[in-house]
Amino acid sequence: MSLRNKITLVGRTGKDVEIVQFENGKLARVSLATTDHYTNAMGEKVEETQWHNLVCSGKTADIMEKYVEKGKEIAVEGKIVYRNYDDKDGQKRYITEVRVLELLLLGSR
Repeated sequence: MSLRNKITLVGRTGKDVEIVQFENGKLARVSLATTDHYTNAMGEKVEETQWHNLVCSGKTADIMEKYVEKGKEIAVEGKIVYRNYDDKDGQKRYITEVRVLELLLLGSR
């Protein structure tokens, strides 16, 4: 068994899908919230939400554009991608994204 870059997330989208059109296809972007619930050492219930930037292309982008809106519950499988760029002020910016390879539509929202 080889180790590889693989992630599975289930959560709700935080905004409508953003589509970027290119000559040879499109790219879909959306944020996904995942929430963990636990009890801390003092016995208090804690809710912790993490936000993930999802990116997909091809048929997955088509499905996301057509069926996914803000608040939709989805499950995704993909890999983590790290990118960086220089902004307009010359500052280096770092981005962590999940490149979605599989999408499953859940819930009815």
